[in-house]
Amino acid sequence: MTQQLPAVSTSRPVVRKAPWGLVIQAAAALAAGMGVGRFVYSPILPLMHARAGLSAVDGAHLATANYIGYLAGALLGIAAPRWGRSPVALRIAFLALIASLAAMPCTESTPIWMTLRLIAGVASALIFVITVNCLHSRLDGHSGHMAGWAFGGIGAGIALSGALVLALRLIADWRAAWFGAAVLAAILAAAAWRLHPDSAAAVESNKVAPQSLTAPSRRLFAALFTSYTLEGVGYIIAGTFLVAAIEQSSPGGLGSSAWVLVGIAAVPSAALWTWLVRRYSRSVLLRAALLLQSLGIALPALSGSPAAALAAAALFGGTFAGISVLALAAGATLRMPHAVAVLTSGYSAGQIAGPLLSAPLLHNGYRPALLLASAIVLTAAFAALPLRKS
Repeated sequence: MTQQLPAVSTSRPVVRKAPWGLVIQAAAALAAGMGVGRFVYSPILPLMHARAGLSAVDGAHLATANYIGYLAGALLGIAAPRWGRSPVALRIAFLALIASLAAMPCTESTPIWMTLRLIAGVASALIFVITVNCLHSRLDGHSGHMAGWAFGGIGAGIALSGALVLALRLIADWRAAWFGAAVLAAILAAAAWRLHPDSAAAVESNKVAPQSLTAPSRRLFAALFTSYTLEGVGYIIAGTFLVAAIEQSSPGGLGSSAWVLVGIAAVPSAALWTWLVRRYSRSVLLRAALLLQSLGIALPALSGSPAAALAAAALFGGTFAGISVLALAAGATLRMPHAVAVLTSGYSAGQIAGPLLSAPLLHNGYRPALLLASAIVLTAAFAALPLRKS
C-alpha cells in the first residue's frame, strides 16, 4: 500500500485585501454619530449662551440629557444584542439623529431641547455600538491600526463640525449652526448607509459563555470597567465645557478654533495608539493616554494663554479616541460577553455623572470644573493599574 504524498500547490499565497471601504464607511458612521451628533454641541454652546439666553446650568442639563440617552442606547445594545448588529437599527439611528439636530433651532424651549438631545444620545450610542461591533468582527485578522483609522472618523466629525460652526458664527446665529450640523450629519450618514455588520447567526457562533470566564479575567475586566467609567466622567466634562472655558478667558473665536484642533488631533490618534501596541502593552498605553489627557484638561484651568488652550486641545484630541479604542480592544481580549456594550454603558453612565458633578462649580466659571475633570481622569489612570500584567 503506497502512501500518497500531499499535493504541492504552485499557486501564489492568497493575500487578504485590506477592507479600506469598510474602514471609510465606519469612519463616516462615527463621524456622524459621535463627531457631529454628540460633539457639535460643544462649539454651539457658547453661541447659545450669548444669543439664545441659555444659562450655564441649563447648558449642563442639556448635556446630561444627551448622556442619559447615550446610556439608554448602550443598554439597548446589551438587552437586545441583535440591535447591536442590525443594519436596519443603524439606519433608523441615523435618521433619528439627523431629525433631532434639525429640530434644535425650531424652538427655544429648554425642555424640548433636552428631549431632542436625549434622542440624539440614544441614536449616537446605537451608531457607536453597531459600528464598533462591525469593526471587531469584520476586521478580524487585519492590522489593528485599521480600526484606529475608523475611530479617527470621530475626530474628522469634530473637526468638520467645529469648522462649520466657526464659519457660521461669522455670518449667522446658533440656529444656522444646528441646521448646518444636521446637513453635515446627513452627508456622513449617506456615506455610511451601506455599512453592514455580521449576521445574527455569526454573532451567536462567536458568543462567549459566561462560565468560560476565569476569575482573573473578571477582576481585570472590573478594573478596566472602573477606569473606563471614570474616564467617561472626566473626559465629558472637558468635552462639553472646553470650548466655553477657552472662550471665557480668550474670546474672539479661539475656543472654536481649539475645537477644530481637537478634531484634527483625534483623526490619526487612534491609529497611532493601536500601532504602538506592537511595542508596548495596551495597559501601559492606556495609562499613558489617561495621564496625558489629565494634563491636557488641566492646562486651560491653570493658564488663560492661547498657547495653553491650543496645547490642551492637541492633548485632549490626541488621547480620547485612543483611550476608547484601547479600552474596547482590551475588553474584547478579556472575552467578556457583549464587552463593547458593557464598557460603553459604564462610559455613558460616567458621562451622566460628569455634568451633574460639575454643575455646582459652574457658578464660578469653568476652571474649577476642568480641574475636577483632570483629577478624575488621573484617578482613572490609577484604576487601570491592575491591568499591568494583561
